[in-house]
Amino acid sequence: MEKMINKVELSGFVGSNPEVKTLPNGNKVLRMSLATSSSYKDRDGNWVRDTTWHNIVMWNKLAEAANNEIKKGSRVSLIGKLTNRQYTDKEGNKHYVTEVIANSYEIVVSETAKAV
Repeated sequence: MEKMINKVELSGFVGSNPEVKTLPNGNKVLRMSLATSSSYKDRDGNWVRDTTWHNIVMWNKLAEAANNEIKKGSRVSLIGKLTNRQYTDKEGNKHYVTEVIANSYEIVVSETAKAV
């Protein structure tokens, strides 16, 4: 049997303060957005920055810890897995969402911030 891997590693900046909810079953879920950027040269030789926004989800103890540490603008590195889900809104429209379910994270402190 072939080995299959679903692993995502991201490092970027948090776009807004994380939101934590407690579900009826007692589980806690944290949701936040994370921006990653890369740069490339276009056909005219100009540098272009490409930013991608990722939907991040954390559960239970990880969600609680992250909610106490992560704020808008924090630089965060995380490891998780990619998931897809769908839901139907109140108007009956189907929506498809791609999310990263994080199982670990680390707040990145820049060298310039350490020197201050």
